Formats: sequence, structure tokens, C-alpha cells
Amino acid sequence: MDAQTIKQRVVKVQNQRDYLLNLLEQPNLGTLRIDVNQALEEMDELIDEFRRTFGQTEI
Repeated sequence: MDAQTIKQRVVKVQNQRDYLLNLLEQPNLGTLRIDVNQALEEMDELIDEFRRTFGQTEI
């Protein structure tokens, strides 16, 4: 897998993260809020690892 493909996939994850942030604002989320928070944490770790590996490039 080349760097460009990885970058494209990280961009997709970043877009999904934005969706989860919007979902987190919903008042009727209930216990699903825990899962959304966990997904956000894991996405943040993935994005941080990408930046450590490829530098602070814009994603």
C-alpha cells in the first residue's frame, strides 16, 4: 500500500470522525454515547499515528 492510498483512507476516517462529532451532540443518544466516544478516541489515535509516521501533512 502506498502513502497516497493511506492518506486517502485517513481522510475518509477524518470525515467519519466529523459525523461522529455531530452525532455526539444528539440529546437522545443514550448509552450509545459511550460507543461514540470510544470510536472518537480510536480515530484520534489513528490520526495521531498517521501524523507521527508521515509528518504533519495536511489530511
